[in-house]
Amino acid sequence: MKFSSKSFLVFGLLFTLLTSHRLQAQAPAPVVKSIDVQYAGPTTISKNRIVANMRTKVGKAYSEQVVEEDIRNLYNTGNISNVRIFGEPSGDGVKVIVVLQTKAMVSEVIIEGVTLLKVNKLRKQLTVKPGAQLVEANMEQDRQKILDEYQKDGYADTKVQYKVDSNDALGSAKVVYTVNESGKTIISAIRFEGNESFREKELRKAIKTKPKNILSFITKDGRVDNEKLNEDTISLREFYQNHGYVDVDVSEPQIVPLAGGKAELLYHIKEGKQYTVGKVAVFGTNVFPVEQVQALLKISEGQIFSPKVVKGDVKSIQDLYGARGYVDLQVNPETVSGGAQQLNVTFRLDEGIQSYVERVNIVGNKRTKDKVIRREVAVAPGDVYNTPLVEASKQRLENLRYFSRVDTYPSETSIPGRKDLNVLVEEQRTGSFNFGAGFSSVDNLVGFAEIQQSNFDITHPWDFTGGGQRFRTRVQIGTQRQDFVMSLTEPWFMDRQVAVGGELFFHNDNYSSNVYSQGEYGFDINVRKPLGPFTSVKFDYKLEEIKIYHLTGYGQVSVPIRQSEGNYLKSSVAGNISYDSRDSLVRTRKGLHIDFTTFFAGLGGDVKDYGFALQATKFFPLPYDTVFILNGEAATVASWGTNKTVGNQVPIFDRLYLGGANNLRGFSYREVGPKDTYGDPIGGNTLAYLTAEYTFPIIERIRGAVFYDTGFVNAGNYDFGTQNINSDFGFGVRLDLPIGPVRIDYGIPIEYDSYNKSSGKFNFNVGYQF
Repeated sequence: MKFSSKSFLVFGLLFTLLTSHRLQAQAPAPVVKSIDVQYAGPTTISKNRIVANMRTKVGKAYSEQVVEEDIRNLYNTGNISNVRIFGEPSGDGVKVIVVLQTKAMVSEVIIEGVTLLKVNKLRKQLTVKPGAQLVEANMEQDRQKILDEYQKDGYADTKVQYKVDSNDALGSAKVVYTVNESGKTIISAIRFEGNESFREKELRKAIKTKPKNILSFITKDGRVDNEKLNEDTISLREFYQNHGYVDVDVSEPQIVPLAGGKAELLYHIKEGKQYTVGKVAVFGTNVFPVEQVQALLKISEGQIFSPKVVKGDVKSIQDLYGARGYVDLQVNPETVSGGAQQLNVTFRLDEGIQSYVERVNIVGNKRTKDKVIRREVAVAPGDVYNTPLVEASKQRLENLRYFSRVDTYPSETSIPGRKDLNVLVEEQRTGSFNFGAGFSSVDNLVGFAEIQQSNFDITHPWDFTGGGQRFRTRVQIGTQRQDFVMSLTEPWFMDRQVAVGGELFFHNDNYSSNVYSQGEYGFDINVRKPLGPFTSVKFDYKLEEIKIYHLTGYGQVSVPIRQSEGNYLKSSVAGNISYDSRDSLVRTRKGLHIDFTTFFAGLGGDVKDYGFALQATKFFPLPYDTVFILNGEAATVASWGTNKTVGNQVPIFDRLYLGGANNLRGFSYREVGPKDTYGDPIGGNTLAYLTAEYTFPIIERIRGAVFYDTGFVNAGNYDFGTQNINSDFGFGVRLDLPIGPVRIDYGIPIEYDSYNKSSGKFNFNVGYQF
């Protein structure tokens, strides 16, 4: 091979360039000798603070890449409006020069034009405060907060603007918010135009905004809330689409002014055509037979098309695959025209691979112990990554109410087919101190103070939080009762799913009888074990001192009550098995709750009796958000030995009674059952009752109720004869208020036994019944 002189020349030049580049690459980077910070304008941020946000440091090698990162970091502080960084030779190193312009400091915040609200209330909402850096985004955010406060109070047309008065010489700025107040707008009616397929009543149920009503001073109904109005527009659109009107057009609501500061909310609707489902197909199944996947689908040919049903079907497919560990499954529903007003639906699956759990990582818990969280997680390392169980774990953690946020998500590992389960929590306050007053038709006026900690830790003094225990102490004093309760429960005793608890108590009441008072004090130890998702068993031991005292006068007190006067030491054990499938303990719509309880007293002490009780409640959801409720109980108590002062009779405090807000509402508290010669209740040994109630919505947060109650209390043991039937019917209201639910009932007796005769009764209760 021959080379020309020209070839040698080209080769030599290339060699020289490559060698030069290599030598340059190997040359060490210059060292930073100094950092000089220069300000374009006032100095509102110190040099030390600037340098602290930079990776470039004196004594370290100078790097253009690090400088670019420093520029980003300085901008990210939010305090810099402009910055440049460059290096210049300085001896055998580099002098770094930082030239920047800082944002002005807020010297004063003024709110002008406010007469309808309190200025101090608005100031508390602001994030822009004197001494802070002037940030445009924060000022806009505060403007919206002021606007929101006006809208919450019904001043929907109020306008808020802001301006900045800058002093460049001092590097300061005064922020001025100017409020142009409007009159209060009260929504008195909501109308719809263009709704041919649905009545206005149905559409009103689909939105959150409600017209003003008698509870608006509590519920805030009738006020204009722009955020809620936007949500309502989306809800109406989804309502129509889920009924097959895919092309529906719902306009933003129009506020039509009326006389007297009132307004009408008007929605314009173009319904379009209603679509039905054409063909339904599934593609991409390998793990499961296509027939098994199709069997899960609720959407079917010929039915009205609903995006909500399609979304539910996607979830069902994800749960099927997720239970087998196919975390990366992708389900893509596609809809195409299948003819006139018809849509074909196709589910396309990308199954991915099966995954197992490598590690369970807990993040975000500063107070709560890891084990308190891990014991609620239903999957463990080595298990199939079962997504329905992961979702159930998330729900269980949320139900603890220890956390304001719970997130669960998988992350990749270096091992194929293995994923870490990450549980991210944000803790919230779990302790509370409450005090207040209440009233009921039984207790009359009551004042109380209560301390609760639902995430208690008895082994962590001073802080006493993080162990997942439940602590409660309550003092209650009223005209008819005095109570003290202190309780502690460990829901996972010895790290097993067995709840062990104890309680100290003192109760004293005057409402049990008109002729005597009754008091109890003692302690209770209990153990509870779940047997499944709905069933649990519980065992109790209770030791208490019971006192019957303050008899009103022997001339007006019968022998049975007079014999019961005195102190009794009662030592008893009790067992309970419970089944509870209610959808909610607070606002129940469906489900069944059954309790069977038995007790035995006589392990020492002065009381020797035993008893059984079976109670059940069934909730039936009916159309139009109505609910039918059946509730009943059968119970008996008997003596098995000699009881102090009353011989072989059951003591008066263990006998059975009916009447009042929780059973036969047409009769006074404990008035149903045997009475003495003076007409005072002395209770019986056997009872049974049944109540039937139908509740229906009136307006939001208010439900009406009609009911029928029937039952009896007989004096004999195991005497379930119906010779002493009492019954009533009545009506009531159920108020869902921020202070808790309020039940008001009026019951009218329609059948009496030989012991009773009564007129109608009002019953008033505040609180939940569990």
